[in-house]
Amino acid sequence: MIGCLIFVIGIYISGCGKDSDAVVVDFAKTVAFEKPVKRPSENPAFRFAIAAMISPKDTFVYYRQLIKYIGNKLDRDVQLIQRKTYGEVNELIDKGQIDLAFICSGPYVAGKKKYGFELLATPEVQKSHFYQSYLIVNKASQFQSLEDLKGQVFAFTDPDSNTGKLVPTFWLGQMGKQPETFFSKTIYTYSHDNSILAVAKALVDGAAIDSLIWQYYHQKNPTFTSKTRIIRKSEKYGMPPIVASRFLASDLKDRIRQVLFSMHRDPQGQKILNELMIDRFTPPRDEWYDSIRNMELKIASLEN
Repeated sequence: MIGCLIFVIGIYISGCGKDSDAVVVDFAKTVAFEKPVKRPSENPAFRFAIAAMISPKDTFVYYRQLIKYIGNKLDRDVQLIQRKTYGEVNELIDKGQIDLAFICSGPYVAGKKKYGFELLATPEVQKSHFYQSYLIVNKASQFQSLEDLKGQVFAFTDPDSNTGKLVPTFWLGQMGKQPETFFSKTIYTYSHDNSILAVAKALVDGAAIDSLIWQYYHQKNPTFTSKTRIIRKSEKYGMPPIVASRFLASDLKDRIRQVLFSMHRDPQGQKILNELMIDRFTPPRDEWYDSIRNMELKIASLEN
């Protein structure tokens, strides 16, 4: 395809010069050129989503190296896709607009049948495949238990979050209470680091957050975690997994597994894992998430 390029040149001598120094530009004169033809890539971009367990800014900072590493090993460009809620990420996976995603355990359990997630890998942290929900309050507050937060302002992370919504709802259900009537006000922060920040700055009285995120910040940058206090820990749940879209080719899924499972044996991969405080990636087991399923069943029975 032929296009036209118009050369627009504004040249002025220092101090703007005299009239005789001005260059007259004739906009009627054009030069034809051939536009470059875009050729389709043999390896289209790989679409990777990180659910909003941490804020978008930090997601990019802490996970871009991991995503880039996977892309390099697959000889593909990788496109990072972010959305505000877990539900939005699930919908994109369902539509085949995301190939791979790091999602929360709650949405995995709730969406496995609906969206056809396939477990690919689970991170191992401190030699464990499990994590917890932490109930936190401001360090300077007098709150010692969930009961003490009655009539206070509470922060959830996401409507579909396991540690940030399901667990505290279950705790209240065991007390015969519901969030809507137990707390004076509830908000959604849409990331665990935002919840930590809200508690540290006393914008809310309490929050339920992912133990992995709290521990990460407490070791890497304890500016805000040091202003919070953990007053309750949940039972253990299966670690947030990496899942693949049902539309992704089986051979590609196998290649991704190989990359992830061998990452800790590669010096570059090990460095990235160390920065994320992940020991390694391991083959996941669906039964690791049975404790979440059981909790959902108990909540349903308490509501009936």
